[in-house]
Amino acid sequence: MGLAPARGLRRFTGPREPRPESCELCGVAVAEDAHRHLVETEKRSLVCACTGCALLFDRPGAGAGRFRAVPDRYLADPGHRLDEGAWERLQIPVAVAFLFRNAALDRLVALYPSPAGATESELDPATWESVLGASRLSALLEPDVEALLLRRSEGHTTCHLVPIDICYELVGRMRLLWQGFDGGAEARAALDAFFAQVERRARVVAAEGVR
Repeated sequence: MGLAPARGLRRFTGPREPRPESCELCGVAVAEDAHRHLVETEKRSLVCACTGCALLFDRPGAGAGRFRAVPDRYLADPGHRLDEGAWERLQIPVAVAFLFRNAALDRLVALYPSPAGATESELDPATWESVLGASRLSALLEPDVEALLLRRSEGHTTCHLVPIDICYELVGRMRLLWQGFDGGAEARAALDAFFAQVERRARVVAAEGVR
């Protein structure tokens, strides 16, 4: 159900290649700060793209819907809180998970990082809808290219709407750094730094829209 990692994400799953990444559509070399991703909807995979090629697929339906550009928006909804009971209903065995809407199946798919990579939760989709359906972030979520990123910490659960490629970036980092039963100090520090960056980038969704 999840997306296959793009070549551009492999720098988080193993030794980084010395050569620069290239756009998988036009072949041009892509600088680190100009690196974009597309979702190839039929193959359920991420594709590396330059800025020019990504702009061609920013609108739904462009290119007959084969590719969709991954947006660069981060949103938060502090008014929608998930308590301990909600997390228990979700039955996620770890403290981090992300959900995206699969357009072909028209339902949310839930995955979480693990030492083996992205692992899918097999919970009934109706439960996900009952816990997250009332969130404004759920209503704003773009199918296939964005995800709801959840983290449980000290009895509190945060939820952000994020680009789906950063979720796979997180999966790759955890797989690379994970040690022992609980991940180890290095993995926990990387997780804290990752979510701190998400918090800094997120805009708040107010009742009348995003501010």
